[in-house]
This record gives sequence, structure tokens and C-alpha cells, in this order.
Amino acid sequence: MDVPWNWSAIAVATCIAALDVTAIVKVMRRGGDVEGTLAWIFSVIAFPAIGAIAYLILSGPSLHRTIRRRRSSNAQVRASGVIEPAHLARSASVSDTVLKTVVSLTGMPATLGNLVVPLIDADHAFQALETAIERATRRVHAEYYIVRNDETGRRFLDLLTRQAAAGVEVRFLYDAMGSFGLDSGRLDALRRAGARVEAFLPLSPWRRRWAVQQRNHRKIVIVDDTVAFTGGMNVGNEYSGRVRRRGDLLFRDSHVQIDGPAVADLAQVFREDWAFATGEALDPPQFCGVPQGAARVGIVPSGPDQSVNANSMVYFASINAARQHVSLTSPYFIPDSPTMRALMAAALRGVDVRILVPARCDVWLVGMAARTYYRPLLAAGVRIFEYERSMLHAKTIVVDDEFCVVGSANVDVRSFRLNYELSAAVADEAFARDMERRFQEDLEHSREVTSRTGRNAAWWRRLRDQVARLLSPLL
Repeated sequence: MDVPWNWSAIAVATCIAALDVTAIVKVMRRGGDVEGTLAWIFSVIAFPAIGAIAYLILSGPSLHRTIRRRRSSNAQVRASGVIEPAHLARSASVSDTVLKTVVSLTGMPATLGNLVVPLIDADHAFQALETAIERATRRVHAEYYIVRNDETGRRFLDLLTRQAAAGVEVRFLYDAMGSFGLDSGRLDALRRAGARVEAFLPLSPWRRRWAVQQRNHRKIVIVDDTVAFTGGMNVGNEYSGRVRRRGDLLFRDSHVQIDGPAVADLAQVFREDWAFATGEALDPPQFCGVPQGAARVGIVPSGPDQSVNANSMVYFASINAARQHVSLTSPYFIPDSPTMRALMAAALRGVDVRILVPARCDVWLVGMAARTYYRPLLAAGVRIFEYERSMLHAKTIVVDDEFCVVGSANVDVRSFRLNYELSAAVADEAFARDMERRFQEDLEHSREVTSRTGRNAAWWRRLRDQVARLLSPLL
């Protein structure tokens, strides 16, 4: 007896197969790293139709079009005038090797005469930020990945609103995905007070600049062109410390306050981001204060618009330049192959390499995947510690007590390939020693991971972590 053909099922299966084949062909044609390509192919095969649709949405033409538009926007901003700092670095120390890398990658010379203040304690950090904004007399430019709709976020927006109403020039740029759910009423009030408010890459598939994967992960506040803030802290109760009242998970983070010529470089980064988001060309930045300290600072913007990611290369160069020790802190640790090799090579040549990651990662899949990178690092002599006191969110690296990087870039694929990130590379022994001392204090609240730790884990935990690693290029 003949079985009748189910033409509807055949048509659906054919469409799914065609969709999957199309996605796989596009994955292959885009080039790029082998790990990412294999991960996408695995996702398409493992999840028919769903994986293909995810790839076409997340890495479709809008992604590449956004990169081209971003490069064009940056070129126009740079052509209209970039401040040439009056105090340029000229020494030939180990840290200068990394700063030369910064200059080659970003085109922004490292500057002398900066005072860089570490902001580690959450309460102190937000007090310093709010005090600076309250004292503004001319302008405040702010750019954030996350501004929460909570007490800290509302307080921040209200402060900007008061300053705008008082006649201060206020511009506020927020990432559309990271700050999704912002209080629209407060944003309207901020606009009515005279401020300019814009979203970075709004989440609308009908816009030409729609690119879900490319997010602005930077944190910048510039006040009166004399003082600036940057680092890893977003604006929310978990960053300000107000979560302590409810006993929720506090984020241990690192931020910096900069007084000096490097403020103009941070203003330049904001200027480029603002031009891309709005089309408005701001005047070339000028540092309006006087040199405050002895730190050399290189500002390191990075993003998918760069042919070589500046932050990934600065991490690589910093680890390779180390002669004594490397102290690296990252909340999301999914290193690419060059970073893994640099860490292992440094340990093998006798450098004291220590990595600090959270014991409880707020993104559980990332935390699982991170553990699968431990074994080869431990075998090479790298020491790994898991911070237990709270959620570790700092992104820092200290090299030889003379050089330090503090910023928004995690040691993971997303920061090194997809997100727009920003770091401050600081060559100053006093600052580096202070950051190293704080790193050592964090180790006191951490447990060290050993090769035995991994061997003693239940088999199903090890399997679970390996499955998470298969998705690591996509995280």
C-alpha cells in the first residue's frame, strides 16, 4: 500500500534545510576565526532553523553595514580636528613599550602630567562622580552601557537634569540594550531641562544602524573638560553599594578619576561616539585644566570597527612585556588563543602570573565555560583564584608594579571582537603599586584553584562546563 506524501511536511523540511544551508554558507564566506565559525556551524546543525535565524539576525548585513558606517564616522570626526596634547611621553621604559602599541593602534599619543585616582570602594566612587557633576559649570558629557531604573540610576538622571536646568551643557549617551528599561519619564524630563539624550544603536530592525551584537560597553563621564571618569562601573545599585541595604549581590569593581591632559583623549572618544549616534559634530576637545600629576596615560578605545582590536592587543602586549609579575582581574574569563598563549608563555619564563575571577559569576554560562580554560593555564604555572566575597566585576591588569590597565574590556570574545570598549593604560609606579596592593587584598577573600580542584569535580559538572565552552565563542 502506497503511503501518501505529506507535502506540507516536505515543504517545511525543505525550507528549513535551505535556511540552514544558506546560513552555513554565509558563515563560511564571512571568514574570521575558526572557533567562531565552527561554533556557529555547530549551532545551526544542532538547532535547525533556530540557529540559522539567530545567525542571520545577529551577524547579518546590518552588522557589517554598521561597522562600515562607524569607520566612516570616525574618519570624519578625526579629520575635523584632534587635539594634539602638549605633554607627550618620551621615555623608553617597559611600560612605554605598551604605550607605543597604544599609539600605533589608536592614533592617540600617551600624555604626561596626569593624576589618576583609583576608585575601588563603591560608595567613594559614586560620591566622587556625583560631586564632580554637581560642581560642573560648563558641560557634562556622560556615556554608559548600563543605567539601571533603580535608586542609583534615577539619582544619576535627576542630577543631570538639575545641572541641565541650571544652564550646564549636558549630553547623555546610553546603550539601547544595556540600558533597556530606563525610566522614560526621567529621560523626557532630562530633555525638557535642555539636555541632549541619545541611545546608541537603538533596537529597531527598521533602522540601518541596527546591530544587536555590537554594544557600547564604555563608561565615560567628562566634566568641564578638566576631570573625567572611566573604568568598569555602570550606574546601578549593585555598583554604587546601595544593594547592601537589601542584602543583594554587590559588585566589586574598579574605576578611575583622571585629572590631566588625558581628559581630552576621553573627550575625543565621546566625540566620536556622539557623532556616530547622532550625526552631530562637536568641537575638537581641549583640556581646560593644568597638569596635576606624573602619570603617563594612554586612552584605549576599541571596537569591531578596528582591523586589530586595540584592547586585546594591549592585554597581549602587557603580558608579553612582563618581567616579574602579572596580576589580571576579569569577571568574564573566556580568553582567545593569543591571550592564552601569552599567559602561559609568561608563566613558563618565570613570571608570577595570577588571575582573579569571580567564584559566583552573574552570567552562569560564562562562569561554567571559564573553568574549562583553567587546566592548561595551571599546567603552565599560572595561579588562578576565585573571588568569594561578592561578584567580581573589575577589569584590570597590573604589570611589574609600574604599569596598569583599568577599563571596561573583559578578557573574553565579546569584548575583544564585538563590543565598543574603553580602557586607560596608566604608567605610574605609585598607581600601579596601589592597584597591586588592592589585588593582593582581594586574594585574601579568594580561594585558589588547583589541578586537584578540577579532578575532584563531579563528572557531570565537567561535562556541563565543556558543553558551555562549545558556546564560548558566541558568549
